[in-house]
Amino acid sequence: MSAPTPIGVFDSGHGGLTILAALQQRLPDEHFLYLGDHAAAPYGERTPEEIYARTQAAVELLFALGCRLVVLACNTAAAVAMRRLQQGWLARTHPKRRVLGVLAPMVEALSGRAWTGGQPLPWHRQTARSVAVFATRRTVESGAYPREVAARAPSVLVDQEPCPGLAGAIERDLAEEALADMVRDAVERLLARHPSEPPEAAVLGCTHYPLVAAHFAASLPTGVRLLSQPDVVADSLERYLARHPRFRGGLGETRFFSTGDSARVSRLAGRFLGRPVRFSEVP
Repeated sequence: MSAPTPIGVFDSGHGGLTILAALQQRLPDEHFLYLGDHAAAPYGERTPEEIYARTQAAVELLFALGCRLVVLACNTAAAVAMRRLQQGWLARTHPKRRVLGVLAPMVEALSGRAWTGGQPLPWHRQTARSVAVFATRRTVESGAYPREVAARAPSVLVDQEPCPGLAGAIERDLAEEALADMVRDAVERLLARHPSEPPEAAVLGCTHYPLVAAHFAASLPTGVRLLSQPDVVADSLERYLARHPRFRGGLGETRFFSTGDSARVSRLAGRFLGRPVRFSEVP
């Protein structure tokens, strides 16, 4: 019997665990390998070159550990590094392996159009006419969300608001009151630009932010839909594996690696997954 092939899941730190939890629930028989670059987290304030270099190194490591498919469970890495990875390094060095990201599934959900080709998506149910995207500074500066949505659905208005320091504060397990204040400040800045017409939906464009989704919901006006990025990404990966079964691995277990202090990382990670987690240092 051949060894199971893990699906790699990468994030700058803990945030990708919110994506992993949804993937495990949707695909319980798959074998996952999670890598957090905790030594450099968060990525939101790093330069684009740093983000690209660290993301490429992480994907290379996951490939070396046996992954043939890697999910970038980090909006900043996906927004800044994905296109360059796929069209340059990956095509040259690993043409039979694949890197997917969290940005493309969200763009499809917002636009109702396929990432490649732009065809209407038969499974899509509803598109908001105006969307707020709360994300890290680098994700916002990349312009990826408004650019990619506009290319597929020009009628959908996308407004972005950076949340400086929020991902790092969540990574450090800051007190809930302080996190709520940071979220409220970001929401108020965005709403001040639209005093009479708030957005119909909001995207938490950082995989750390689902842990403070309740604070976003409390700060946004009643009726604004919060779109769940973990659920959207899990839906997308399930469909991708149905089309490309060669990337399925089986086994139903997960291993965790970190570039940081594995003992400290393990203590904090349980909050993201809702159960004890044991990280190992990268090989």
